[in-house]
Amino acid sequence: MEASLSEIPLSQIFLSGLNAVEIDQACGLHETYRAKQIYSWIVKGIPDFDAMTNLPNPLRDQLRVHFGSLRSSSVSSALEDEDGSLKLQIRLRDGAAVECVLLEDIEGRKTACLSSQVGCPMGCQFCRTGSLGFLRDLGPDEIMEQFYFLKEKRGFISNVVFMGMGEPLLNLEAVRKAIALLSDPEGLGMSLRKITISTSGIVPGIHDLAEHGPTVRLAVSLTTADEALRNELMPVNKRWNLAELKIALMEYQAKTRERITLELVLLGDRNADKESAEKLLTWIAPLKAQVNIIPWNSVPGLPFTEPSKGQLKAFSDHLASRGVVCVQRMHRGRGVMGACGQLGDTLRADH
Repeated sequence: MEASLSEIPLSQIFLSGLNAVEIDQACGLHETYRAKQIYSWIVKGIPDFDAMTNLPNPLRDQLRVHFGSLRSSSVSSALEDEDGSLKLQIRLRDGAAVECVLLEDIEGRKTACLSSQVGCPMGCQFCRTGSLGFLRDLGPDEIMEQFYFLKEKRGFISNVVFMGMGEPLLNLEAVRKAIALLSDPEGLGMSLRKITISTSGIVPGIHDLAEHGPTVRLAVSLTTADEALRNELMPVNKRWNLAELKIALMEYQAKTRERITLELVLLGDRNADKESAEKLLTWIAPLKAQVNIIPWNSVPGLPFTEPSKGQLKAFSDHLASRGVVCVQRMHRGRGVMGACGQLGDTLRADH
């Protein structure tokens, strides 16, 4: 036998969250190439040890005995939208659940929208997930397994966005580890430019990301540049206000030279008028930023309205007329409650 696996207590270690070197260390393998083989199978999306056909049967048997299963989570439900979107509910090792989504654009590019926490502590008033409250952070294995489950269903995935359930910058170390696995040239090899972290405005996390990386694309859920309204809609603003957020973003941009994406969830009756656009224009300067306009996706029970097409066009045109790069996000995933702000619909009975 190549390894004395039974002598190593690994009840809290899951191979889907490890790279080849860590797998070698965790398993105590005497032949390092075996760890590389195991890692190669994991990044290919193989769901169990039995499928690792180039490993000897005794090693597969002991891996199975020692770890039980390769993955720590499982798919408990899958919903598909007519626009090609796929939403999965993932049941975690402790019985909790999260959702992840695969979105496909009109050119066929596939983006995995991954969750970083069970629920969310931020309490944004226009977001379904915010109404669920917060249970716990996800581990790197639980983040990566979302990616593998989506890949099993739909094949090659070109982009990853940490825009699912939770605030990624409040679970930054686990998100960093997942990004390291996604971008590992010995594994999945995804370019860091294909990975986006979205934050509601966790200023210390932005400073940390600027200082220690990784240099991925950064998106900020801004919603409004009106201080009082942002305090009302996004409680994070009471902790780190718009001025502090802007300083952090300027630091991030100075260190990375990357353009920042500002996400605006437009609420028809709150922040979609010309005055709101003017406040945004004043706040943006001198950031190099792209503005993503996201029409609010309706969530039953929340007291907001969707913006009209006329409001969307007028708002976008006003920004564009002042030289701001402005993109209107498409309504992908609405049919399965998988669009921005809708995640958590299938969890309400479980929470």
